[in-house]
Amino acid sequence: MSNVSYYTKEGLQKLREELNQLKDIERPKASQAIGEARDKGDLSENAEYDAAKEAQGLLEMKISKMEETLSNARLIDESQLDTSKVLVLSTVKLKNQNNGMEMKYTLVAESEADIKTGKISVNSPIGRGLLGKKVGETAEITVPNGTLKFEILEITRA
Repeated sequence: MSNVSYYTKEGLQKLREELNQLKDIERPKASQAIGEARDKGDLSENAEYDAAKEAQGLLEMKISKMEETLSNARLIDESQLDTSKVLVLSTVKLKNQNNGMEMKYTLVAESEADIKTGKISVNSPIGRGLLGKKVGETAEITVPNGTLKFEILEITRA
């Protein structure tokens, strides 16, 4: 079953660049390391060769996983987003009803999440709890240390 992920234009470009880096730079380096280790003699007792082969296997697995992610990636047309409820790429202003703090988060794909810049994954507990909510509604979100209540103050497009 495919696992479709939605990305911004920048997020999709970053994913493609990372894949190209792995294919065009890291893959040849891994092959070169194997060649150099092979030239050092008996392969049955060559730990450097074994390590290089294992590193190549891990790299190929990472490339394969990234290609699968990219094949299931969909670009979000930001102009078509509904701002009446919380969706992917919505920027949501919240008020924590437990302590009165206000915060602002943008819901993004998991690979684009960066809490330092206020981007949280739609797959995170808070992201899932906010999806579909409208301004004025309260989202009760269960997190590892209890239940948080957030009032939705404002929804804008990212």
